[in-house]
Amino acid sequence: MLGVAGWYGETALTALYLGAFTFALLLSFILTKSVRDFAFRKGWVSIPSPDRHMHVHPLPRLGGVAICFAFLATEATVTLLAPWFPKWGPSVSVRPATTILIPACLVFLLGVYDDLRGARPWVKFAVQGVAGAMLFFGGLRILAVPLVFGERHFGVVVGLVLTIFWVIGITNAFNLIDGLDGLAAGSAVFSTIVVLVMSLIVPNPLVVFFAIALTGTTLGFLRYNFHPATIFLGDSGSLFIGFMLAALALAGSQKAPTIVAVAIPVLSLGFPILDVTLAVIRRFLSGKPLFDGDKSHIHHKLVKRGLSQRNAVLTLYAVTAGFGFLSLVLLQQRRAIAVVLAVTGIGIFLGVQQLRYQEFAELLSVLERVTRRRQILANHVALRQSAEKLRECHDLGSMCLILQDTLGPMGFDAVRFRKLGENGFSSEMLQPMQYSPDGSWLLSWGAHEIGEPSWELKLDLTTDSANRWGYFSLIRMSNTDSLLLDVNMLTEEFRRSLSGAIERATPRVEELEKLGVEGRNGRTRQIAAGSMAD
Repeated sequence: MLGVAGWYGETALTALYLGAFTFALLLSFILTKSVRDFAFRKGWVSIPSPDRHMHVHPLPRLGGVAICFAFLATEATVTLLAPWFPKWGPSVSVRPATTILIPACLVFLLGVYDDLRGARPWVKFAVQGVAGAMLFFGGLRILAVPLVFGERHFGVVVGLVLTIFWVIGITNAFNLIDGLDGLAAGSAVFSTIVVLVMSLIVPNPLVVFFAIALTGTTLGFLRYNFHPATIFLGDSGSLFIGFMLAALALAGSQKAPTIVAVAIPVLSLGFPILDVTLAVIRRFLSGKPLFDGDKSHIHHKLVKRGLSQRNAVLTLYAVTAGFGFLSLVLLQQRRAIAVVLAVTGIGIFLGVQQLRYQEFAELLSVLERVTRRRQILANHVALRQSAEKLRECHDLGSMCLILQDTLGPMGFDAVRFRKLGENGFSSEMLQPMQYSPDGSWLLSWGAHEIGEPSWELKLDLTTDSANRWGYFSLIRMSNTDSLLLDVNMLTEEFRRSLSGAIERATPRVEELEKLGVEGRNGRTRQIAAGSMAD
């Protein structure tokens, strides 16, 4: 008899869940069409901006109105039906529900105002912070981060700050990814399903119901929002969905095992978290305002790589589903947390590389230089030492040896001088440099044949006495290895010392000219040979 009663109870509960989902889906479908048509009649549409938007025609932005009203109507309807389901009725309590719904409505109203009138970033953060504080004092809070701090619990102040930070971060993350038709809404569906499954495995009836209602309302809206969209979520929708997911993740993790209480919500919302993290880092690295919009989000990068809007969205759906799968693995296999996090980290690293963010390419270059700092310091010391030797140099032969011994190990293949002959230098005097058909003199070393260089730095030969001796170029034939030095080291002390060495060599040319052609040639060879021997 008990078995039949239990079976009946489970069947009734399943029917209630399916009924709630169907009701939310249909109501959202109907309301979205009504809101869209009403917004068109009123002229409440978003004018596309080439710098930020992908759409080309004005479209309504109030899709969140349909989602929020459908969600609240579903919650109210099922609450009224709860007394008819004795097994489930006690779990439907008004007080826990209002802990989430009141701040959620506050965030929704903020989004509506922003869609219609526009709100400054600090106003958005302030209201979202108040909503996060309401969750905290309602019992949904972060008081520990086991993956980082072990079993240590934070005080009220730190817990409040962490809770507000979580709410603001997730809420705005969904707002930032709302850049392609259906992207934010579809990603929210996958993340909500993860929250639903987690709350079924670790029983939390209230979160189960909220997740079902949010999934249904979002799917009903997605019918009109998938490419080509006829209505957008707007801030009213993206902020409401983001806040609800942040709140449900907090509520669902309250009964989860301690070791994964933080990891599961973070992974289940992995895609929006990744996108907002990348946006903050790259804007910081490029010196751009953190709150200015751009077209460098992950979805924009995929479109620039050649994917259509539809394929880019489907690709990111798969990414969101992958994050969700990994979070559910943690729920079943707690000991696999290290493996899951390692796989996630490697996947993110490889994926970001494929997106070809120039800011991160430069960051990796800087990190590479940091790891090779010892060699950079050695090269800088070598340049200072060579500058000191050049200040004591009085002939071109010695100067050539100093240049070869210093610049060769650093990755340079040759030095090219131009216009030296115009300052009184004879052909013999410029040995061991080689004359080129273009009128320059080349000092080369190594195995590379000097042709068209892949990298060349041209610098004037100017001394403190304001004499100009032409200019010289530092040549590299290959860019396979990084240049491990600060180029400013070449343009300052080293350049002045080299210019001075050439200036000091000119009196010898003037002295040789007094000896006549024959004597000058012999004398020049003798000087050059003696300098190379030194």
